[in-house]
Amino acid sequence: MAHKVLAPITGTIWKIVTSIDAEHGEEDTVIIMESMKMEMPVEAGRSGKIKEIHVKEGEPVTEGQLLFVVEES
Repeated sequence: MAHKVLAPITGTIWKIVTSIDAEHGEEDTVIIMESMKMEMPVEAGRSGKIKEIHVKEGEPVTEGQLLFVVEES
């Protein structure tokens, strides 16, 4: 089953710390966002493989925007 992870706040994608098909645990950081000069890690939320990444580093995003999809293992 696929788990969609959405942006928790409006900000900028500062760093993507994974790649497609990488295995992750539920609490592993996948993306680091920056908002108002603060960094916010975005976790996988489920254990599994990263199947899709819908953003790029430096890209501005809005709250609720799709960031990535995890295929649960």
